[in-house]
Amino acid sequence: MVYSLTYRRPPHVDSARASMTGDEKPKSIGESTVGSHGSGIISGIPDALSFDRIISGGTCPPCTTRDFMNYLMYIEHAAENLQLFLWYKDYVKRFNELPANEQALAPIWTAEQAEAETNQPSVPTKQQISAETAAVFKGTDFAPPIASVTEVRGNPFNTPPRTPVGDRESINPSEQAWSDNGSTLNMSHHTGSAHHKKAAGAFEGADLKWQPFTIQPFREEISRIIAIYVADGGSRQLNLSSKERSTLLHALANTTHPTAFRAVVHTVEWSLRHQAHPNFIRWTICNGNRPRVIFARGLGIGGIIGGFIAAILLTLSDAGRGWRVLSACLFMFGISTLIAAWKGMCVLFASADDESSSSYDIAKGSFDTLGSSNSYEDEPWIAKYERRNVVRKIFDREVWIQEPALRQIQDTIFLQALGGALLLTAVSVGIFCAFPKGNFY
Repeated sequence: MVYSLTYRRPPHVDSARASMTGDEKPKSIGESTVGSHGSGIISGIPDALSFDRIISGGTCPPCTTRDFMNYLMYIEHAAENLQLFLWYKDYVKRFNELPANEQALAPIWTAEQAEAETNQPSVPTKQQISAETAAVFKGTDFAPPIASVTEVRGNPFNTPPRTPVGDRESINPSEQAWSDNGSTLNMSHHTGSAHHKKAAGAFEGADLKWQPFTIQPFREEISRIIAIYVADGGSRQLNLSSKERSTLLHALANTTHPTAFRAVVHTVEWSLRHQAHPNFIRWTICNGNRPRVIFARGLGIGGIIGGFIAAILLTLSDAGRGWRVLSACLFMFGISTLIAAWKGMCVLFASADDESSSSYDIAKGSFDTLGSSNSYEDEPWIAKYERRNVVRKIFDREVWIQEPALRQIQDTIFLQALGGALLLTAVSVGIFCAFPKGNFY
């Protein structure tokens, strides 16, 4: 079973085409980029490969969530969007499983509150001055202002610490492993302290006078999310405007309810649905790595040139017109291979429903949403793949395509290539057959 012969794979979507105004994004979040059989925004993506199906685990390799993560990690270099999105879905589930009394500690952040924060005039970001610079300007008019006692001690309404009973209680709760209010991730003393300081610096940069309420559920986890994804210089800093970052920090300073992430999640999900997802499907349709596709293009051009040479030699000879039809074999092979390679496929492997392994197939995309940076330049598999010669890259091992919808798309492109080659071959051979004999030899 194949799709319509007029099928076209989804076009590449750059960041400029994917961007829309803030009013249009929330209206289109629920719209899936379905294919020509639906009424989606971007054509070429069937319902079986929709964004929701991939995220929910309803697809097979190479179209699973892990494959999507690998693509964003090693091709798009924007895995932080999917990492935050998956964390948010899990966070909403864990928050809703909390007892009602704990949920009540984190009130809902309403749309009216978010709109009020957005419409407020922007506040200049405070410049962080290093200790060395502050020492140089000490005693001059350029010396940084000294924080007041209230700012140093934080929120005066926080519960004062009680006398520790044991060694475990002598550690600051913000520096322990994840608290017992539902978080399932652990972090070391040093890492927790570093993230806590970075989150505090982000709140200070957003001109927030008080530190967030520590009694709210998942407050430690939210602090780490801020340090990794929101704060300037975070290991997985999102591409947010200063207004979006300030609005999010004001929301998180008041509550840890999932609705505080409403605007940012809309932006992230829009980017995933309407840019990353179509580009991922377009990339996955290609069943060969770059060396193999270039090799297929060379074969196609060589087959076409061979067809012309054979047809010209037969036309100039004293052989009958029927012999010129033999050049159709070379024309058919060359044109079909070139058409398929133009669409990123190699017809030599399309019939076997295989695809060559890419360089990033050796690696594993990170699903640790609270992990370190997404940098992979120092990973050993890069040098391992670069050491491979060109011949091995061309004839690399094949990976079985388990997703039926993807096989149908590739079969459709294969039939399109054969149909286009058949038409052009008939025209080319017909032209050569119309010439009389050359009788040169």
